[in-house]
Amino acid sequence: MIKEWIGEYDPKNTDDVLSALREIMQEVTLAGLSRTDFFDKAAFYGGTALRIFYGLDRFSEDLDFSLLKADPEFSLEPYFDAILNEFESIGMKVSIREKEKKEKTNIDSAFLKSETEWRELILEDIVKQAGIKSTNRSMKIKIEVDRKPPLGFTTEMKLLTRPFSFYVKCFDRPSLFAGKMHALLFRKWKSRVKGRDWYDLEWYIKKGIPLDLHHFTLRAKDTGDWTKEELAPNDVLGLLKEKFKEVSFKNVKEDIIPFIKDDKVLEIWSEQYFSDLTEKLKFHINSTS
Repeated sequence: MIKEWIGEYDPKNTDDVLSALREIMQEVTLAGLSRTDFFDKAAFYGGTALRIFYGLDRFSEDLDFSLLKADPEFSLEPYFDAILNEFESIGMKVSIREKEKKEKTNIDSAFLKSETEWRELILEDIVKQAGIKSTNRSMKIKIEVDRKPPLGFTTEMKLLTRPFSFYVKCFDRPSLFAGKMHALLFRKWKSRVKGRDWYDLEWYIKKGIPLDLHHFTLRAKDTGDWTKEELAPNDVLGLLKEKFKEVSFKNVKEDIIPFIKDDKVLEIWSEQYFSDLTEKLKFHINSTS
């Protein structure tokens, strides 16, 4: 089953195969969680949610979830068996462990690792293609749950049909956009950049998806990055223009290249391009907030 799924991605090199396998593992993990009460308590968000359910055309690495209401004692461990059983049902062995932390934080993390060898997971005719070679690289996926999230987001049920048909509770697109905007503007990485933030910003704007200003404000206040009243569109535009001036677009491009198929789309990226692009940015303003 996994072999055929990988073949559907039409991989051209070893990295393509690994990206396909990672996404399959992400979907199987979601399937395992769907058999429990997990999505009564949490919603799926982040780049992988955007990729799997909303058509983002780049691969993503982790599985990120937000509780629907704060619960400092929440743990992923009770859901491990359901995840392991789901992988076993498709003939794949994985291990999963909760990340040990010296101090308790708002984020509960676990790591899922493939224990099944490469040659058992791929089609022989895929390996015979030019540029695709066997590898001993293991596949690892990080699962994170925010136990004390900023609220104000909106969710919806989204259908996934692999490995069977089931529903996943997800942030809607404006709420996802708010999370991405918060990451792009306030990520505490000093001089480092995450090119995926910029790729996704471009994607949201070109798709005409509005930014949920209320949820974005709550996120910014939660991290102490905004202390005034509700953010207005002009506040966001001003923050973006400052970010455009200070970021290295050379570094941004270098970071995103491994996650996309055609890096020619990045040639236009510059301070001027993103400044012009943000003129098309739409906002969702919650009148009841």
